[in-house]
Amino acid sequence: MGNIIAVLVAAVVGVITFVLGQQWRIVTDAGYKKRIIDDAERESADIVARGHAEAELAKKDALLEAKDEWYAEKEKLDADANRRLEKVKEAEVEFRSKVKEFEEREKQVNNKEDGIVARERFLATREKSISSKEQELSTVLQAQNEKLERIAHMSQEEAKKVLMENLEHQIRYDNADLIKAKRDEAVEQADKEAKEIVLQAIQRCAADATAETTVSVVNLPNDDIKGRIIGREGRNIRTFEELTGVDVIVDDTPEAVILSCFDPVRREIARMSLQMLVEDGRIHPGRIEEVIKKSEKEVAKIMKEAVEAIIYDLDIHGLKPKIIETMGKLKYRTSYGQNVLQHSHEVAILSGLIASELGFDAKTAIRAGFLHDLGKAIDRETEGTHSELGGTLAEKYGENAIICNAIAGHHEDVAPISVYPIIVQAADSISSSRPGVRKETLSNYITRLTKLEEIADSFTGVNKSYIIQAGREMRVMVEPGEISDAQAEEMARQVAKKIEAEMEYPGTIKITTIREIRHTEYAK
Repeated sequence: MGNIIAVLVAAVVGVITFVLGQQWRIVTDAGYKKRIIDDAERESADIVARGHAEAELAKKDALLEAKDEWYAEKEKLDADANRRLEKVKEAEVEFRSKVKEFEEREKQVNNKEDGIVARERFLATREKSISSKEQELSTVLQAQNEKLERIAHMSQEEAKKVLMENLEHQIRYDNADLIKAKRDEAVEQADKEAKEIVLQAIQRCAADATAETTVSVVNLPNDDIKGRIIGREGRNIRTFEELTGVDVIVDDTPEAVILSCFDPVRREIARMSLQMLVEDGRIHPGRIEEVIKKSEKEVAKIMKEAVEAIIYDLDIHGLKPKIIETMGKLKYRTSYGQNVLQHSHEVAILSGLIASELGFDAKTAIRAGFLHDLGKAIDRETEGTHSELGGTLAEKYGENAIICNAIAGHHEDVAPISVYPIIVQAADSISSSRPGVRKETLSNYITRLTKLEEIADSFTGVNKSYIIQAGREMRVMVEPGEISDAQAEEMARQVAKKIEAEMEYPGTIKITTIREIRHTEYAK
């Protein structure tokens, strides 16, 4: 019994101990969880606080960036507004100028109207006076006729009949004398048949000749535009000169700018470009480059159309595009003030007419005459005479041997293989030497040739010098006993240098020294 009680007591104590252990565990776990929850709440609060702080910082940064963008955009809009305001001011000034000009023209028109009204009144008065005088004259003439009829004892119709019979008799004798005189004149002129052919050719040909120089003048609406052409620190004018290859002269000439360039095609491109820029009003490097490219295309089109119009007029077929392009450059090339493209047109017509009169192929003569100065389009870029260069270029682009020979031989640089070089040479002389076609006067021409001979004769050992081909070629005859072959070669070079130093002349001059062999140099 005692054992049982001891066991029960031990069991009760064990149960109580177990229950107390479980209660203690529960209490201990609750405190741990509470600490975890409290730590999580504190950490969450810290995260929220940091988030609020970072959000405030991001908000401030966004506001600052937005303000910076707003200020930049405001400055850009202010600059644009200032530019627009300047344009409005310029337009206002121009408008006021136009209004003033219009008012002046209106005054001139009103003055002219007043003058016209006064003139009409004067004419009306004169008309009345003339009408009354005509009536008086008619009355006087009628009285005179009646008086003459009484004196002559014949009517007016009878007097007319007698007069016509006398006139008819006189005309018969006059016609007989005139026919005899014309017949005698025709007999006397029989030996001038060749000249008559040339005269007929000249009478049937008409072509315009234009004179150009090495400068072009561009008129401006006002002097204020000169500053815009020059640009800030000269950037506009420098860009324009670099892209076009011309010199822009902005001087004191009112409302005008001068373009100077030896190449007429570049000068025309520059003139057209500057006019477009002035009319447009936008002048800056980017716009200048754009307009110059456009002008280059326009000038190329104008040159091509000019050549095609002449080809159509002359009925020439089969010219290669490269030859047409090269001939187009002659539209702005002049020789002594004579436009070379128009001169080529004229020579073609004259060559065809002369060939027809002589019984040769007119189409071949026309083609050779039109292309005879082809080399002048490239003679400033390539060494050689324009006739030789033209013949070589024509051969390169498929022209037949007769045409090439006519081009190369129209100044006797090569031996002719047909009659066409002679025909083209004659037509060229007619077109170049007819009165008024070229600027150079006869006295200036003779002075230039005399100066060339004096330069050649000034060298020791020269026997005689001859100027031929209208001053394009010089032949110097030397004494073979005084000048050796090597010295003759050096003399040609020295003559060329002296001509270049002392004279001004168009094109090139060919100097040939003649001893037993010939040495040639060119003065460029």
